[in-house]
Amino acid sequence: MAIIRDGMPPFDLFRPTSVDDALALAGRFGADAWILAGGFDSLERFKDRLKRPKAVIDLGGIGELRGVRRDGGDLVIGAMTTLAEVSRHPDICERFGLLAEAAAAVASPQIRNQGTLGGNIAQDTRCWYYRGGWTCYRAGGGTCFAGESPQGQNREHAIFGAEGCVAVNPSDTAPALVALEARLVIENHKGGREIAAEDFFVGPDKDITRLNILAPGELLTAIRLPATWSGATFYFEKVSDRPVWDFSLVNIATAMRLRKDRIEQVRLVLGAVAARPWRLSEVEAAIMGCDRNAAAEAAPRLAAKGAAVLPHNGYKAVLAANLAKRALLGNKDA
Repeated sequence: MAIIRDGMPPFDLFRPTSVDDALALAGRFGADAWILAGGFDSLERFKDRLKRPKAVIDLGGIGELRGVRRDGGDLVIGAMTTLAEVSRHPDICERFGLLAEAAAAVASPQIRNQGTLGGNIAQDTRCWYYRGGWTCYRAGGGTCFAGESPQGQNREHAIFGAEGCVAVNPSDTAPALVALEARLVIENHKGGREIAAEDFFVGPDKDITRLNILAPGELLTAIRLPATWSGATFYFEKVSDRPVWDFSLVNIATAMRLRKDRIEQVRLVLGAVAARPWRLSEVEAAIMGCDRNAAAEAAPRLAAKGAAVLPHNGYKAVLAANLAKRALLGNKDA
């Protein structure tokens, strides 16, 4: 399907200055609204005419959605806080360096200065068939051109949890938030709720048309980091074709509590291998209580277990195994 790039279709632009006003607009327009955060992904899709909202709600003027504050033992980050601020904020760097490092790995300095944490979490998949206007499962069609066609180009696609659609979640910060047991605050004009970051993301087994649970009329307003993993031993690594700007081929986020070199608690989460951050629960269970060196030897055998590789992405299973080992050793040269 050819993409039309002759200008954006018309829409009404709203720039609320409070969360209440934004929620009222989101409730009023429902599925006809598009929520604008940093805007990088949005404008591209408008120009390609892949998204044709009647109303665009720009959150850029809402000060209460920006910044970092303490709330008891939690650290609360506004959804419109830029990735640059997240990457260098003293409290985040001191207590939750995993998220700071993940935010610093996103795209380029220019994009991090404009892109937001909430936008990075909630962004849609980058699959070129879906983005190119092909009538795939995710777009409401009847096939997956990357995974089911003999000519499918699938080097960047999923090796885990692919049921029909093989698109992946492209966020670098999402695996870090799952590893840190973050809680996400979601609001609509009737009220709000908090959910675990791990439950925010969905795979094609639950909904093949989207990557998260946000419904029309809802906004992601804040990210809460509980003290559970404050000051733990962290590891983040991103493998991409280029060191700047590119999306991950595979990334890993790890949080550990150690007694000397023995693992007392651990969470390992892979990114860019599934439609949602992929937690290595079997690896976690197997290495609990183990010495780090012993855990690093055992982890690779389990990290890629169950991977269903496609013709062009088998390297991702190898990367997953090697990244799990390096994460547990805390050594990128291992």
